[in-house]
Amino acid sequence: MPVEYKSVPLEDFSEHFSTTIELSSVALDGQVCSVSDEFFASAHHLLSVEPAPSLKGQFGPKGALYSGWESRRHNPTYDWCIIKLGCSGVVLGFDVDTSHFNGNEAPEVSVDAMYHHGSHPAEDDCRWQELLPRVRLGPNSRHLFKIPQSVRVSYVKLNMYPDGGIARFRVYGLVEPQFPSELGQVFDLALVCAGGRVVFTSDQHFGAGSNLILPGRGKDMGDGWETKRSREPNHKDWAIIKLGDAGLLSYIEIDTAHFMGNFPESCEVHAAYSADVVPQGFEEKDWTLVLPRTKLGPHGQPRFLLENVDRPYTHVKVTIYPDGGIKRVRVFGRRACARSRAGVAQAGEPLTTEHTAVALPTDDASPPSDASDTDHPPRVHTTTTTTTTVLPALPLSPEAFAPFGQVVQAYADVHAVPDPRSTRVTGANGGTAVKFHKLALLESAYPLGSGASTGISVYRCTTPVVRARGGGAWAVALLERHPATKQAFVPMGEAVGSNALEATPGKRYLVVVALNGEEDDKPDLRTMRAFVASAGQGIMYNTGIWHHPMAVLDGPMDFACVETQIGNGDPLDCEVVSLDGYAVEVPAA
Repeated sequence: MPVEYKSVPLEDFSEHFSTTIELSSVALDGQVCSVSDEFFASAHHLLSVEPAPSLKGQFGPKGALYSGWESRRHNPTYDWCIIKLGCSGVVLGFDVDTSHFNGNEAPEVSVDAMYHHGSHPAEDDCRWQELLPRVRLGPNSRHLFKIPQSVRVSYVKLNMYPDGGIARFRVYGLVEPQFPSELGQVFDLALVCAGGRVVFTSDQHFGAGSNLILPGRGKDMGDGWETKRSREPNHKDWAIIKLGDAGLLSYIEIDTAHFMGNFPESCEVHAAYSADVVPQGFEEKDWTLVLPRTKLGPHGQPRFLLENVDRPYTHVKVTIYPDGGIKRVRVFGRRACARSRAGVAQAGEPLTTEHTAVALPTDDASPPSDASDTDHPPRVHTTTTTTTTVLPALPLSPEAFAPFGQVVQAYADVHAVPDPRSTRVTGANGGTAVKFHKLALLESAYPLGSGASTGISVYRCTTPVVRARGGGAWAVALLERHPATKQAFVPMGEAVGSNALEATPGKRYLVVVALNGEEDDKPDLRTMRAFVASAGQGIMYNTGIWHHPMAVLDGPMDFACVETQIGNGDPLDCEVVSLDGYAVEVPAA
């Protein structure tokens, strides 16, 4: 029976292939395994992401240069190229591009395929199965072919008759999802290798939306998603990602790597459950807000805890304001069908007190009485919950920490400061330093005559509050706030004196924060967030922000503390709330 296929006009590409994945792309680690001949131009060009450029007028030792695969003349049979797909999957079509090959293009091609793991198959392997029969090509043009049905494929063999040149070869299909083997494991549900697909974009003028779910952080702005500049007020752009499987979401990463003058001002994220590849007939009310509108920064990799994630979702919609570029979107969660039954709380999931499987340290879960920020007994409130909620501790970033305060750190690229239009960066110290001016401003609101003064204290955290090099859950026993002052903590690279500590590069500490409740003047525990900070990052809490006392993760650390206080136990200095039923999942070192 002849193999069926359909030629697709180039203008109908979106209709047939817009929601498929380029399985052969080098961005997914697609690779040329073997080739019969590549005398004039190397076959590895076939899989390049960028369109083939014209090299007209350029010559090398073997003749004219081409960005593509070109073999010798006068082949009595045919030439072939075996390609290992970056992701195994079901093949739905091909793009055979002869751009800039005119008079030396391959006249005809066919495509064979197989599903195979192990050493690369040989050209004469009997398992090759024809997917595209021998078809004619033309010069300097793209040729789209759709095949109605296919089987699982991991290798393809491109045959050209009898010889010639092909600029690009793209294999379109659906990924065979790769899920974690561990039940209930949190992973990136949007990743292309897990079956994620970008199924709609409002605009992709400078960069394709499909780049959002690729592995890695890319090499430049060219392999991200970037929209054109908007000139309309209140403009927004958006991309819809179909997750690899219905998932219970936890947190999201919005990566703006390399976008330093054209990152979005802000973004928000919605989620939905739909059986459609592209949700049809959805109105705004059908999408659930999981990340309220949040400011973004340049060349950053912030992670944000998601809200309203008590049900499974199949799609997320990332909306950017007003326009700009994003490198990657990572949607972390676990498969809804693999929800853990073991009684162990997952990140962001309430766990009833009937369960006992959450292992919380007993030796240092509660800080000693002198671990608070004052030497005098503070005013203490007590709150009690009936569940244990485990929060993931995410990497500290200025964008995610912004509702609670400021991150104080230097930046390898001066254009990567969080607020580049208002942050002043200058050379200093005769050209031997770079100064990032006023990253955090000191403020206090003590009444006149209170006797409050501003100074620098040092906290020597010699006994870790959390011994978590291997990771694990840790109980949050209390939160405190300073109603009348900001407070900064800056890790000190090396202690001095007879009890000198070693320098602290590579060490980490934990930051747990929450906003104040508007109704009861207590912590709004729905806003509680946990972050892991490095020794190169300082923090400043905004006035009145609830936070846990300093909690170091990897051994002794010293901190310089800048604060205003009265110092006699006055409630204006510090208030403490005792908690029960909250924990943080600390990542392994």
